[in-house]
Amino acid sequence: MKQFSALTLAGCLMCGAASPPGVAQDATFTGESILFWSEQKQVSGYRAIDRLFSTRPVAASSIPYPLLPDTRDLSGFSYRHDGRKLTIDDYLREQRAAGLIAIKDDRVLLERYTLGNDEHSRWISFSIAKSVVSMLIGAAIKDGYFDSVDDPIVDYLPQLKGGGYDKVTVRNILQMASGVAWNEDYADPKSDVALAPGGTLPLFGYMRGLPAEAAPGETFNYNTGETNIAGALLRAAIGNNLATYLEHKIWRAFGMEAEASWLLEGPGGVEFGGCCINATLRDYARIGIFAMRDGVLPTGERILPEGWMRDSTTPSKGYDGYGYYWWLLGDGVYAALGVFGQIIWIDPSRRIVIAMHSAWPVAGNQALREHRMAFIQALADAL
Repeated sequence: MKQFSALTLAGCLMCGAASPPGVAQDATFTGESILFWSEQKQVSGYRAIDRLFSTRPVAASSIPYPLLPDTRDLSGFSYRHDGRKLTIDDYLREQRAAGLIAIKDDRVLLERYTLGNDEHSRWISFSIAKSVVSMLIGAAIKDGYFDSVDDPIVDYLPQLKGGGYDKVTVRNILQMASGVAWNEDYADPKSDVALAPGGTLPLFGYMRGLPAEAAPGETFNYNTGETNIAGALLRAAIGNNLATYLEHKIWRAFGMEAEASWLLEGPGGVEFGGCCINATLRDYARIGIFAMRDGVLPTGERILPEGWMRDSTTPSKGYDGYGYYWWLLGDGVYAALGVFGQIIWIDPSRRIVIAMHSAWPVAGNQALREHRMAFIQALADAL
């Protein structure tokens, strides 16, 4: 299996591995960035990550959280976008959505699959993993592994001492607001995201040398390198790997019905803090329900500190559209987002969760995002 650098994978700039059994013969995956996979390679590869790359399993629950069937007749549903009247089928086709599920009050009102997927298909989440890491850090605070989000990160990662991270806290990392200089321009060969080395320890050596250009907490700056800091920070605090902690604190505890997996740097390596949990669409939706319940299990046991999701979805000082690795969409609505169209959309006031697996033709652009929001908002209103 192919081994990848922590930095490039978290930024979704990974190359392919040899074609595994069960993947279409013409989908070679060799030597090609996932950013440029063809539609056929996307569809066969996104649901075969465990056979393409090194992953660590996350065991399912023996008692799945119940999602009750309550299918609504949406044959008359339509929405308007870009001057056109469109249907659910139009959306699925134009946005290359492999799966769509809409849940209200634990009832499945709509569930559709295309592109050969079904309710058993695992699919790569890309940066949705960041939002899960945010919840796991909350669980680690509840478990006493951190005192609070105001803990300095160098208390847990001393290899970062002596640089721009000396005054940076857990909260600053979760809000992408460390204040440390970082250039995320993928088109610039001299950017940090292009120059930073692969591998956790070499990457940390590089990042320790970066200067602070703003006070921590003041400025939002999307930083792929820091998503790896978040993963390492959590591992250092709990003394365990991320997949095992996810399994015990959320996956089995809350009632995820299917085994998941988490992408690793390489065989026997560590999970990417910013990328690539692979899970079924129903379990994507359960992640949203878990968040909407503020981390309280069906038994009443609390996994996250009380009010953690309120704090996680409070706008940061640096950017009012971002919380603790959650994107904030206004009116209390928030979402976990991954490139190529992955989404868990959560509206707590209406108790609705909408999740999608997708294979967009590009990682993302304004037109695709606007179309998705027009559809989701209309669908939520209809439900």
